[in-house]
Amino acid sequence: MARLILILFCCLISINAKAQNFDYEKLGDNLQIALPVSAFASTFIWKDNQKAQSQFIKTMGTSFIVTHGLKMLINKERPNGGDYSFPSGHTSAAFTGAAFIEKRYGYKVGVPAYLLASFVGWSRVNANKHDYYDVIGGAIIGIGSAYLFTKPYQTKIELTTGKIQGIQTIGLRINL
Repeated sequence: MARLILILFCCLISINAKAQNFDYEKLGDNLQIALPVSAFASTFIWKDNQKAQSQFIKTMGTSFIVTHGLKMLINKERPNGGDYSFPSGHTSAAFTGAAFIEKRYGYKVGVPAYLLASFVGWSRVNANKHDYYDVIGGAIIGIGSAYLFTKPYQTKIELTTGKIQGIQTIGLRINL
């Protein structure tokens, strides 16, 4: 499971990465899309009865509305002179995807996702689009949204008993 999510990340971000002309801002732009897309795609791969797609839509929707509502309300000037700096939308989207992955599937895939989301925040500061307060605000919104709506992926383990050809049996059923 962890390997498949990491492979999805690598495929989605490697499309625009060039070794000779490496653009950190462009990579951050791609990651802020790749993380939530990977999180949403995972809900179709590992299905359970917890309505994971609905959890993701609520998580992403809340993050988007809060982020862009605050941008309009606060209208902080960007370091490069533009408008609507706080909070960072790129960082918010990236951390929403990363936190959904971590909350749903655990720290083994969550930690790499958080590292990638942190790179997105750094790339926004490096590109002079945000300062660290904007990035921290976006991260808090993304993580908070995921923790409001996302439930851990559950495997069901059941102990079963029965008879097969007159012999009493005990079994273990694992539903992934």
